[in-house]
Amino acid sequence: MTGNINVTNPSRKKRILLLAANPATSPTTGWPVGFWWAELTHPYWAFVEAGYEIEIRSPEGGALQADGFSDPEDPSGYSADDILSLGFKKSAKHRALIEDTKSIADVNPANYDAIFVTGGQSPMVTFRGNARLQRLVADFFEAGKITALVCHGTCLLLETRLSNGELLVKGKTWTGFANAEEQFADSFVGKRIQPFWIEDEARKLDGTNFVVDQMFRDFAVRDGSLVTGQQQFSGAAAARLVIEALGR
Repeated sequence: MTGNINVTNPSRKKRILLLAANPATSPTTGWPVGFWWAELTHPYWAFVEAGYEIEIRSPEGGALQADGFSDPEDPSGYSADDILSLGFKKSAKHRALIEDTKSIADVNPANYDAIFVTGGQSPMVTFRGNARLQRLVADFFEAGKITALVCHGTCLLLETRLSNGELLVKGKTWTGFANAEEQFADSFVGKRIQPFWIEDEARKLDGTNFVVDQMFRDFAVRDGSLVTGQQQFSGAAAARLVIEALGR
């Protein structure tokens, strides 16, 4: 699907604001939660390969922490084969990019070609109800910038409204973490993990089209300047849609 997109200067490198959540504590499990490694590193690499400049920030700034299950070195072995994240984690140069992030306080959408919001468990705690973050996403979208969100980062779209008061996702087709995936995750750990489920909440909204694909399969959707990815295996797919929209 296509729509009106702000055309940027083709003679300069495209610039991406890659946003990751700050550390928090889950109200349902009591676990420390953060961003999901693959949702940061896989898009990062796709953008690097496209020749883009990437700036990693977080809502509040400071050091970031990843969800344990997303760590390739976690004893669970859940993400043991994620060699991209392992390489990023082991590289001092790249690790430094998440050890002291800038906040979003002075972000001007005019300085970027796109925003890419990653997920993880923290967004379900720190993004929901975050008016400042919702305003930032709306500002990017209303400036004609590519606005991408993946996995649990898409919970922002449940509440983000444009300057006319309408939900950003009104009339849009989009995706996010599916109920079937939440059920699988809960069964895997033996308890309820998330305080709410994105698919449940999205289907309560009028005038929007929330879609999901098979569990844990890469799936991303572009509707005009809005790009969304279903879960942690969809980061690179969403990044490719951003690259397709922006060109190299």
